[in-house]
Amino acid sequence: MFFTYILKSKKDGKLYIGCTNDLRRRFREHNLGLVTSTKPRKPFKLVYYESYRAKQDAFKREHNLKLRAKALRQLLNRIEASLEA
Repeated sequence: MFFTYILKSKKDGKLYIGCTNDLRRRFREHNLGLVTSTKPRKPFKLVYYESYRAKQDAFKREHNLKLRAKALRQLLNRIEASLEA
């Protein structure tokens, strides 16, 4: 199983979009500061994830969310309450 996920920094409130085959491990790595790109923004909370059977589908979705503002905006509108909780 592969996952596309969104984390929200408890420090600055900004979002991070990522992809992994082990969501629990990757979430732990982010919060321990083992991921260079997110280390200064830790700790994080997991606000959303999608699961896929195929790796290419998960990475395609991550790419889509990162590069297409409209796709990300639609998703964020759907999960608005989760972002504030």
